[in-house]
Amino acid sequence: MKGRSQWSTQHYIALFTSALFGISVGLGASVYASRDGDSTVNRLPLEDLRLFTEVVNRVKTAYVDEIDDATIFEHAIEGILSGLDPHSAYLKPEAFRDLQINTSGEFGGLGIEVGMENGFVKVVSPIDDTPAARAGVQAGDLVIQLDDQAVKGMSLMEAVNIMRGKPGTPIILTIIRDGETEPLRIRIVRDVITVRSVKSRLLEPGYGYVRIAQFQVNTGPDMVKALKKMRSEQDLRGIVLDLRNNPGGVLQAAVDVSDAFLSEGEIVYTKGRLPNSEVHYKANRSGTFEDLEMVVLINGGSASASEIVAGALQDHRRALIIGEKSFGKGSVQTVTPLSTRDRALKLTTALYYTPNGRSIQAQGIEPNLVVDRAKLTRVANRGVSIKEADLRGHLDNGNGEGTDAAGKSATGEDEEEDLAIQDYQLFMALNALKARTLLD
Repeated sequence: MKGRSQWSTQHYIALFTSALFGISVGLGASVYASRDGDSTVNRLPLEDLRLFTEVVNRVKTAYVDEIDDATIFEHAIEGILSGLDPHSAYLKPEAFRDLQINTSGEFGGLGIEVGMENGFVKVVSPIDDTPAARAGVQAGDLVIQLDDQAVKGMSLMEAVNIMRGKPGTPIILTIIRDGETEPLRIRIVRDVITVRSVKSRLLEPGYGYVRIAQFQVNTGPDMVKALKKMRSEQDLRGIVLDLRNNPGGVLQAAVDVSDAFLSEGEIVYTKGRLPNSEVHYKANRSGTFEDLEMVVLINGGSASASEIVAGALQDHRRALIIGEKSFGKGSVQTVTPLSTRDRALKLTTALYYTPNGRSIQAQGIEPNLVVDRAKLTRVANRGVSIKEADLRGHLDNGNGEGTDAAGKSATGEDEEEDLAIQDYQLFMALNALKARTLLD
């Protein structure tokens, strides 16, 4: 048995040495230290390889269940990637297909963008009009249990696979939320998730609203189309661009959106270790809407591509950023299909920087004006409120203005009050937008 174990360890060392040598040569790097004694990151760590193969051999011979070599190597690959950062991953066939589907805007599940924090699943943001959003899941929630299974000890992909399932089937998420004294149990029914990237409407005459829920391949053109439609219907003076709870998405889509409001200059650039990782994205056409005043709304669920847009518009002083500090995901992931074709490697390869050279990683975008989420309530009148207009024989003001039969202001004040109650941050953004147009 001893001789067999020794042979197995040597076999694995030789196998891994050969594999790593091939990888190193493929990258065009030497696998040995330089002659002057300067250590290189590509030198084979033989002692570490011995330790690794010793563990592999112990698992093969002593683990309660027999495990084949393919499974061991697959687990080893998953371990390498999961130990790097929350966004790097080894994508098996199903996960790779899901990633490709997600960027097109339709996929199955609950409708939340998630990451890992301290061994728990952290909600980056719920996606608009999805089961999770309708059930009340919020950005920053920590998921500690999925049905009756504890999340602690799971990998992110394992947790995601449990949350996915056949449309119409329920799952209960047990979550910890800031401000709550006890865990919350939220029941969500799975569904096919179709994300409508861009939504738009008028807040009031002259002031538009554009909501981007996620950056997909066609987000840029869809946003431009929506703005052109609003502009064709009336004189559009300014817009509120809502990026709250937008988890990011396709980098090029963020560049396209920024480019629609900038006529020149840098939008974002990336830097990493690989020679081709330094890429500069610049505004390369006249800003289609550079004459529109802008306010951008962000919060703790605004991540990645959302932060690229907010950072670019802030650095160019093109827009006022309002809301809460953003999530702080300033890293770039490169998805590389592997030789097996149905698997891929999602690897963090670079950090991105705003035009002024700011790294967003673990820092986020600081809004120019902090407006926390708040809920306003109407204060009911304690007694009878009598105004001039209530007096018999009161004089008309001669302007034809007053109140309608229901007592609502003909100037739209009630609609403005409703917005303040329904969405206080948006209400403040609209007021700031009006102030900017008046100052021009």
